[in-house]
Amino acid sequence: MQRVIVDMDEVIADPLTDMLDWYKHQFNQEVDIRKMESGSWLNAFPEEHRPLIRQRLFEPGFFRHLPVMPDSQEVLKAINDRYDLFIVSAAMEFPNSLKDKLEWLGDHFPFISWRQVALTGDKRVVYGDHMIDDHSRHLQHFNGKTYLYTAPHNLNEEGYRRVNNWGEIAAIFL
Repeated sequence: MQRVIVDMDEVIADPLTDMLDWYKHQFNQEVDIRKMESGSWLNAFPEEHRPLIRQRLFEPGFFRHLPVMPDSQEVLKAINDRYDLFIVSAAMEFPNSLKDKLEWLGDHFPFISWRQVALTGDKRVVYGDHMIDDHSRHLQHFNGKTYLYTAPHNLNEEGYRRVNNWGEIAAIFL
């Protein structure tokens, strides 16, 4: 059975929408997401607020209540039925995210067992036949087929098969 590796943040969980909504509520300002094209969320926020944005990622509970990416639940359920599915997240940078992410997966993807989850510091330790991720740095060392999930921070990335939504992923895998 072929193994499919799927990232969490910006692929099945939507931390960007949550952060943008929080920022608008806190500061009554919009951000220019086009500034994220250079590779980082932080570039879209005013420089004086960037430490607050980064700090929020370290807060307990931030990763626990994120929105789910549209159609990801249905498509991942079908993928799980046909493939050896693993959810892999480079979560060690944000230690509070470990429990949050596991609980979030249990709430939104109850068909995924804890045995199918790898929270790691570096995705070079995983292997498989396919990997879906929003960061090319995680894809560049992967030994199988790679799919770059479109996000504002990777719009200028080239060299990977791009997927823009879960409908496109369904068309590839189902």
